[in-house]
Amino acid sequence: MTQISFARFLCRLHLKTKTTVMKKILTCASFAIFAACNSGNDNAKVDSMKSGSDSTATVQDINSPYQIQYSSKFAMGDPKNAETILNLWKDWDNGNLSAHKDMFADSVELHFADGSMIHTSLDSSIAAAQAFRNSLASSASRVDAVMAVKSTDKDENWALIWGMETDTDKKGKVDSFYLQETWRFNKAGKADLLYQFRQAAMPAKK
Repeated sequence: MTQISFARFLCRLHLKTKTTVMKKILTCASFAIFAACNSGNDNAKVDSMKSGSDSTATVQDINSPYQIQYSSKFAMGDPKNAETILNLWKDWDNGNLSAHKDMFADSVELHFADGSMIHTSLDSSIAAAQAFRNSLASSASRVDAVMAVKSTDKDENWALIWGMETDTDKKGKVDSFYLQETWRFNKAGKADLLYQFRQAAMPAKK
């Protein structure tokens, strides 16, 4: 099960077999700092810094042969959103889904890897997820990549994470799979929407 506490669990709970996949990616940050010469002009320095800041926020148009259904204008977002998802994954590994319960919105919409969707309240989700997590002997995740982005034309914040989850049930059976999850954050900075994709991990070659 993935650490995204209730989300991953609800997928398993729904189907009884399914669970709700970088090293931290490099976050590009460009800083334009201009120092005045001996007769430094403070106003010029301020203007140049503003110019540099504006250039990093510019989102270039993408010429697409397809109609983009949601958005093609993204910029790097608030790192705290990525940290939120990492903490939620860790809560799942630790078996304590209430540790960061306040990071979720009061209601959440979850689209799981099997095609099912749940729109439910947080409290009932946490309770059900915890019950299922307790049925596992252990769950361990590997994070391959994580980032926070913002859709500049839709004014919505997202966090994306890739990794692998390895679950061991109380009979010793091990199940590993790759996960990719995309989480949206509301204006209050709470996770309220999930899109999840999953693929079974290939067994190790002997």
